[in-house]
Formats: sequence, structure tokens, C-alpha cells
Amino acid sequence: MSRAATTLILIAVAALAGIAAHWIGLPLPYLLGPLSVTALIATGLPTTLPAGYAFPNWLRMIFIAIIGLMIGARVTPELFVNAERLVASLLALIAFVGIALAWNYVIFRHLGGYDRATAFYSSTPGGLYESLAMGEDAGADMPRLILQQFLRVIVVVTVLPIALSLWLGAPVGSAGGMTLARASVPLEALPVILVAGAIGIVAGKVLRLPAGQLTGPMAVAAALSLTSLMPLDIPQWLVNVAQIIVGTALGMRFIGLSRALILRGLGLSLASVGGMLIVAVAFAALLAPVTGEHFDVMLISFAPGGVTEMALVALSLHANPAFVTLHHIVRILITVIGLALSARHLRRTL
Repeated sequence: MSRAATTLILIAVAALAGIAAHWIGLPLPYLLGPLSVTALIATGLPTTLPAGYAFPNWLRMIFIAIIGLMIGARVTPELFVNAERLVASLLALIAFVGIALAWNYVIFRHLGGYDRATAFYSSTPGGLYESLAMGEDAGADMPRLILQQFLRVIVVVTVLPIALSLWLGAPVGSAGGMTLARASVPLEALPVILVAGAIGIVAGKVLRLPAGQLTGPMAVAAALSLTSLMPLDIPQWLVNVAQIIVGTALGMRFIGLSRALILRGLGLSLASVGGMLIVAVAFAALLAPVTGEHFDVMLISFAPGGVTEMALVALSLHANPAFVTLHHIVRILITVIGLALSARHLRRTL
């Protein structure tokens, strides 16, 4: 079977899994459903895939850009009305990243027994792709590093929306029917969306932005929204397709990983994420009176998970998703800047 045919079949199977996950009521169904089924294929049926198969990176990049546009379109001037309160919570993220990194290093180094490079780069609470790239340069065990970084995101975006749903007594996020997209957008808007996404991808690469394929398009959409030049509306069907593609690409990252390794990594990830969420709860409780935001809004602003799902949960709580998204982007920036500053030293000592 050709690689192109394999990709098309995987996307079709992933789409069916997304529909099923939506019917069941899972949070972020069109991401987690495809991710789950393709991860099962990658680990349980690897011989059905062509030798050396990898999901096309260019395809994943296009649809990550769509998600970036969707988030950026929600950035409005109202987000910066209480700038002084916003600064307090953004500064607190520096402390959060440091504490989370230290906690995770203890888990992966001493409980997991990982070597120093693998433990350190597995510990970062953000900057997934940057952590993988720098970890590879530092000689980290890449299968374990990939596993732990992806499990961090998966565990947070699965556990937190479910926990909040139980606490609030009603579904939140995409399980509650929330979306950052528009249901009815004319097809004539697609060329504008594609051009904005392409400009964003190029800008992300040229400016070397962290997670540039996401943050570049997000910055373009935010600029268009803030200036009212051409606010973008992203149709819901396109967002669903984007999540299916991204979920499929993530699931294929598990090719070559044994079930035993995955189960052990999941146990370590639960300990890691559990500790980070406890820290996030503490910061949320401290900052809620300072920022004037509700405790649950601050909690999802600090939770080290997926940008998209946390923004969807924010909609369920009648909060501005751009407020939540900004915190997550800053968390990623702080993490990546910290990695960049320490990379040379780490290469000498790890």
C-alpha cells in the first residue's frame, strides 16, 4: 500500500473515531478520538503500515495553522482592559514553570529512572516541539521523551475537562457543545482563511516563534481582529477536520513504542500532571482575588495542557477564551526561553 493511500485510510478511520467520541461525549472528541484510534494502530498493528511510515508533516502544519487562526480571531481589545491585573498573573507563570519543571524532574529522574537529559526535557510544562528538538540535540532517549511530552498534553486535556464537568454538574468544553468557530461561514471566506494561515506559517518560521505553525497564524488573526481590518470567522467543519488531522498525526507518533513502555510512561505522567495541577490550584486560589477572575478560570489558565481545549472550557465558563489562551502562550514562551538560555549549559553537564 502506498504512503498516500495509508494516510487517506488513517484519516478516514480517525474521522469515524472522532464522530464516535463526539457521540459518547468525550472532551475534544475530534482530537482525542482520532489520537486514540491511531495510537492503537501505531502500537498494536504497526505491521499494517508501510515500512518507515510517518504522517505527512506538511499536512499537519496546514491544519495546526487553522487552529491558530481560530484562537487568534478571539483576541479582542477587551482582553487588555485590566492590564495591571493581567500582568500579575502572567508574572506568576514564571514561578509556576519553575516549580513544575523541578517537580517533574524529580518524577522522571528518580521515580522513572530516566537519564538526566531525558528527565529534564520530559519535565518541561510546555514547548512540546522545542523540547523534543533540544532534547534530541542533548542526547535524550527520544521514544521516552516523545511519549512523556505527548502524554502530558493528553492527560491534561482529558482529565481536567472531565473533572470540571463533574464539579460544575454540567459538561464543559467541546463536550458541552462549546466551540471557538462559527457554524455558518460562506465558502467564499476560505481563500482569505488560507492566505492568512499561509502568511502566519511563514511569519512563524521567519521570526522563529515557539510553535510557529500555531503562534504565527494566531498572531496574524489577532492582528486582524484587534485592528478590525478583516476579522476572521472559521467554519466549524474546518475546525473539526483540523482536529482530526492533528489527532491522527499525534497518534502516529507512537509508532515503535511498546505497550509496556506506554503504560509505564502513563503512570509517570499521571504523577507529573497530578503535581502540576495541585500547583495550578494553589496559584489559581491566590490569583483569583487579584485578577478579579473566578477560580476555575484561573485554574484552566495555568493547567499545562492543550491551548484549544482550555479555551473551549473557558467558553463554557462564560470567560474570554483569549484570556486563557494568552496565559498558555506565555507559559510556552517562558518555557522555551528558559530552555534556550540553558541549552548550552545543559549540553556540558547532562
